[in-house]
Amino acid sequence: MGGDRAPEIVLKGANIAADRCPELHFLLFGDEKIIAPMLVKLKRLQSRITIRHTDKTITNDMKPSQAVRNGKGASMYEAIRAVREGEAQAVISAGNTGALMALSKILIGTVAGIRRPAITSLLPTSHGEVVMLDLGANVDCDAEILSQFALMGQVFAKTVFSWKNPSVGLLNVGAEQQKGHDEIKKAASLIKENYPQIDFHGYIEGNDIAKGTVDVVVTDGFTGNVALKTAEGTANLVSEFLRQTFKSSVLAKLGYLLAKPAFHKLRHRLDPRRYNGAVFLGLKQVVIKSHGGTDAVGFAAAIDVAVEMIKNDCLAQMTEQFALHHETPVAAVV
Repeated sequence: MGGDRAPEIVLKGANIAADRCPELHFLLFGDEKIIAPMLVKLKRLQSRITIRHTDKTITNDMKPSQAVRNGKGASMYEAIRAVREGEAQAVISAGNTGALMALSKILIGTVAGIRRPAITSLLPTSHGEVVMLDLGANVDCDAEILSQFALMGQVFAKTVFSWKNPSVGLLNVGAEQQKGHDEIKKAASLIKENYPQIDFHGYIEGNDIAKGTVDVVVTDGFTGNVALKTAEGTANLVSEFLRQTFKSSVLAKLGYLLAKPAFHKLRHRLDPRRYNGAVFLGLKQVVIKSHGGTDAVGFAAAIDVAVEMIKNDCLAQMTEQFALHHETPVAAVV
């Protein structure tokens, strides 16, 4: 029931994902009186769903603490509980991000050894895509948390996207060794000391994200969210400038007609719906956050992320990696 146009886009997105993945089955948590009539037009989906009725929801303006105290029985709460109880293998929601994270941490818990989960997603680069974390779950991160993000991101990139030896970079105000605050410097040392299996590039700057300098970008949630929203805003600004330019004269309109196939290709490559589906990485089960303003195509992409994580057994490999390290004392950095 979460999202700007729910439950319509959720149902249509599930319909698209079901076509791509025949073995999918969905538990739909929400108001059956609203959901059932919408399914009439989605014939292929009807045999692939089970509706769990509840007319209680967690609103977008509800604080995480309120969701924890009063969320029992709400669609989001019950969906997460179903994953905890083994009725489902993943939960996907376009609802309240803070509530989804808070309830998931309490009902599902984190992988042993991981202090905090991180919001993780793909961003487009000049060479393909980059995994970036954290995108907003943890505003303040110490060195140990950042070093754990590095391992989490590396395992995620290897298992879900089959990148053989993904490189990892720490987002900083400069690439030089002396740049950055103390926690960043300590984090770099911890990654080298505790996780030698990581191909650690070192520090990267903001412009390295779009360049694709590394495969995995690690940062705190405050910086990561600002970087993400800045990138989204810049992409929208460039698109608007292009529209204005090609409407400015008859010759410009003619130029657009000639270049139309190329612009369609560019639009597809930068389409934010293709990158929808942020993973709450570090939890014991698969939890995916869809953008609240996406459409059915974007929501289907979020479901695809969950499917890939399950098929590639991402969480089992992450659990194994942290089991090798979390009882080992963190290296002292002075």
